[in-house]
Amino acid sequence: MNRYLNESNFMMVEEGFTTRDLLENVLVELSFPQGDQQAFFVADLGDIVKKHLQFLKALPRVKPFFPVKCNSSEGVIRLLAELGTGFACTNKAEIARVQSIGVPPGKIFYSSPCKQIAHIKYAASHGVQLMAFDNEVELSKVARSHPRARMLLGITADSSPSAHPSMTFGTTLESCRHLLEMAKEQAVEVVGISFHLGSHGLEPQAFTQAVAAAQLAFDMGTELGFQMRLLDIGGGFPGTEDTRARFKEMAAAINSALDSYFPDGCGVEIVARPGRYYVTSAFTLAATITAREEAPMEHPGSDEEDPANKKSLIYHLSDGIYGAFSCLLFDTPCPTPQLPKRPCPDHPSHSSSLRGPLGHADDRLADGLALPQLQVGDWLLFEDMGPHVTYAMSRMAWKTVQLLLGKPPQPGDDHESICTPLSCGWEMAESLCVTPVFAPAGII
Repeated sequence: MNRYLNESNFMMVEEGFTTRDLLENVLVELSFPQGDQQAFFVADLGDIVKKHLQFLKALPRVKPFFPVKCNSSEGVIRLLAELGTGFACTNKAEIARVQSIGVPPGKIFYSSPCKQIAHIKYAASHGVQLMAFDNEVELSKVARSHPRARMLLGITADSSPSAHPSMTFGTTLESCRHLLEMAKEQAVEVVGISFHLGSHGLEPQAFTQAVAAAQLAFDMGTELGFQMRLLDIGGGFPGTEDTRARFKEMAAAINSALDSYFPDGCGVEIVARPGRYYVTSAFTLAATITAREEAPMEHPGSDEEDPANKKSLIYHLSDGIYGAFSCLLFDTPCPTPQLPKRPCPDHPSHSSSLRGPLGHADDRLADGLALPQLQVGDWLLFEDMGPHVTYAMSRMAWKTVQLLLGKPPQPGDDHESICTPLSCGWEMAESLCVTPVFAPAGII
């Protein structure tokens, strides 16, 4: 085994609990003074293992490189390194992060199209060669600071406007030949093409168009004498359970496009950068209500309704957009909050809004939610979050990781009685618990 991850990196927990079961147990155990509870996370490492297996099955020719900026917590990095993924890094700190646990430079892609010269030199001194560029300035920086770099030319796959900022990176097909000629003049080795479609409303057909464009750019590079052997198809893969069918549809489109433009045996290696795909559904956030305000309803209902039911409530939580909800600053809607326990059906719902901690007027999380009247100190749960945590794992999930890497079962592996009790598997503020029992064959 690679030994990036071992049992000292996480806590074993009892089998048979769902993430929700474990979270509810933690809420019972918490005994902080009312109004002073910290937000914390519950995560399912087994879910990441499951996603990895699904990815390999759906896209058998594609090697995943996990974007460290998506979730740089040690447990995620160690688990994915153990599973054999590469890592896409955007700066010196992320390169150092993955190399600190022993990831070799050959499994690191310095994917940022805009790099600081000091960071380029750091990558060069630490053996990281694979990089991306999409303009003359970046090409010149790399030529001067890292002459042994192996470069991917980043292209835009679609000239249409997009609300997603990632679409602003990459050169047009019309500019590809000029940049490739400049690379030739400066003795920079270009080995392939890269594109990233982003994750904002991505349609499967967009990958087909992008792969077709990449094939044209490959031909330009080959004509100029470059050994074009690597295609990076970027990220944008959905990772929640309700988008599983959409992921399969995207994978089918990608496989079809690869078969058409880069058929198996053509000598081109395919990589991708799935980020949220791996970690989003593994994490659940628990945040407590720290304050409540009451506001008049803007559009009250009929006169026959009880006036007490017409109020609009604003809840301030123990975390906000400057913490665990930072994804809301980009293109991610706030997940629908859930209550730890089912509310009494006799209790009416009120139009409710969620805000971050008091003192930040722009810390708006969600509006127009139908919630029963809650109290300061109550907890709300948010699924499909992707924070930084410490980790625990069930023994069955750990055995699955070992089987994936070809390690035979050890004598006594069927003994589940030595699992750590639930109460020993938690640490406040940054906590993780894992995973229902699953068999490797049934996980996908």
